[in-house]
Amino acid sequence: MCGIFGIIRRDGLRPDDSDLLRRLAQALVHRGPDGEGFHERGAVGIGMRRLAIIDLAGGWQPLYNEDKSVALVANGEVYNFVELRRDLEARGHRFRTKSDCETIAHLYEESGADAVQSMRGMFVFALHDTREERVVIARDRIGEKPLFVVERDGFVAFASELVALVEAGLVPFELDPEAIELYYHYSLVPEPRAALKGVRKLPPGHLLEIDLRNWKVRERAYWRMEDAPPIDADPATTIRDVLEEIGELIIRSDVPVGVALSGGIDSSAICTLAAKRYQGPKENQIQGFTIGYPGNAWQDERGMAKELADHLGIRLHTLELTTEQVAEQFPFVCIRRDDPIADMSGSSYYAVMRLAREHGVPVMLMGQGGDELFWGYPWCTRAVEESERKLRRRQGKASIFDYLSMRRPPLSYTGGLRWLRDGGGILSGLAMYREDAHGDPDELHFQDRTPSFRDAESLLPGYAGASMPLRGRALTAELFRGRGLWNRVDLSITRLVCETYLLGNGIAQGDRLSMATSVEGRLPLVDYRLFETVIGLRKAHTDVHLPPKAWLRAALKDIVPAFVFERRKRGFTPPWRSWTKAIFERYGRDLPDGILVQRGILNRRAAEELSTGLGAGATPKPLAWHTMALEQWCRGMESRAANAARPSHAGVVGVTA
Repeated sequence: MCGIFGIIRRDGLRPDDSDLLRRLAQALVHRGPDGEGFHERGAVGIGMRRLAIIDLAGGWQPLYNEDKSVALVANGEVYNFVELRRDLEARGHRFRTKSDCETIAHLYEESGADAVQSMRGMFVFALHDTREERVVIARDRIGEKPLFVVERDGFVAFASELVALVEAGLVPFELDPEAIELYYHYSLVPEPRAALKGVRKLPPGHLLEIDLRNWKVRERAYWRMEDAPPIDADPATTIRDVLEEIGELIIRSDVPVGVALSGGIDSSAICTLAAKRYQGPKENQIQGFTIGYPGNAWQDERGMAKELADHLGIRLHTLELTTEQVAEQFPFVCIRRDDPIADMSGSSYYAVMRLAREHGVPVMLMGQGGDELFWGYPWCTRAVEESERKLRRRQGKASIFDYLSMRRPPLSYTGGLRWLRDGGGILSGLAMYREDAHGDPDELHFQDRTPSFRDAESLLPGYAGASMPLRGRALTAELFRGRGLWNRVDLSITRLVCETYLLGNGIAQGDRLSMATSVEGRLPLVDYRLFETVIGLRKAHTDVHLPPKAWLRAALKDIVPAFVFERRKRGFTPPWRSWTKAIFERYGRDLPDGILVQRGILNRRAAEELSTGLGAGATPKPLAWHTMALEQWCRGMESRAANAARPSHAGVVGVTA
């Protein structure tokens, strides 16, 4: 695990590029505190910062093939490296190290860029083929490991984090208004966009290939989840077999491994699978880590985590996270997420990872992916149901009465108020009946049915500043618009939620906030074989109308203790009301004269209105949290950009071809 970066120039590296590479390395020290390595030759400079996880003594990068014609830097883990290495050695390949990533260089010798097809894990890698004068950059299929790319005429630069490109002076701090408009609607910036102009993300399951001789830059997909073949088999048995296999692979490590343990099914399943298979010395057994909150808050899961830890016989470490700590750390958490993300759970992610690092555990397993893949979120199943109803409406098979069924009130206070204002769903049902008759026939119902999206759609036109020419629905709905999406609505919604909420929130926070503490986060439930299995089964037996996570529950019933299934779903849910109050009391005054107002993203009246955070009845003001998180992220980025502009960085800012 580490951070990687690189510079490729059509006309060859410049004298100051070596210094620039080292500035990129310095900006990524938190991702790799154990050392650094560089490869600079001809037109190519690539490097990395290392967090040593496998082959602690020998796995230093760059890594090479036998004759050193292939130089490699990689971030992540190739989980099936043991099996790959065995096959490669049988073919005559000679390894210099025991590193999992060295297999990539030898696979490339065998298959070229298609080597990525054999790899199972989380990774981003860049390799320089000096014989063929080619650079190949690849990102894992689901996108666990990030990569930001800057491309200009005859010039490509990349890094594992956006902040490194800014701090090194490769990218100015200039907000992309379209990305910010999407952020307010989705609570994140959907990939492949980035929040700053001139930057994009290499999408998951994609390769970037650069022909250095003819200077051709080509990006292509090597994997799509929707291409998984149908599987006509028993879902519970089939999924259980894949989970058992994942349990064998995910704990491969030469350092201690822990689990971010909540009271839910996903983390409990991961902890159980890992504890069952871990064969290391007892002092390095699987350990659990969880956080709680003062005052016996209902969100506190320490008791439930202890129940499972005692059942499994593993050590459990706990931390009580106070409101004062959350408020104090909030700006740091915002910038360390690297992307602007309007999710309050970031402080909890950071706290549990820091706890693991303090106890000498640099690898943590987390439960992201289970809800997105197995219908754990009610809004996703509603999106399918409402899209299918829209289709029937346009076919004349649904009447107004199909739109007027009342929903149960949510358990949350804020959700209950929304439910009351909506007449239990009657008012929104009438509005949707009209919308489905006259709206865009190619638009699925997806994120547009969430409260934050609707708030942005209604409020942002009045809040936007002079530098935010809003494109509206033409931009914000482009992700869920297209005739092909209607072939199988349930498959389309699965892909959309995985490519937006899972990728841009759960995976992004899991990676950045673990790496902020120099901890490697692993997400067993986003294994691509599990994704292919679920999509394949879903093509033969749809499960969207079953109870939430029905397939996963059935697959785990003989693995996870029964008491776990009897609990209410929680996740890392924080005491948001006290956190919001404390954060806005401390930083709310920053908004009226803040960066968003100065740069014309918001007008001053809007910033003043949002600066208190909470409205009547201590309910959150719509878009206030989005604005506060974005403002603090901008302040962090502006500070990094100012560092790049200091005299010691002269000649680097605004680097071009």
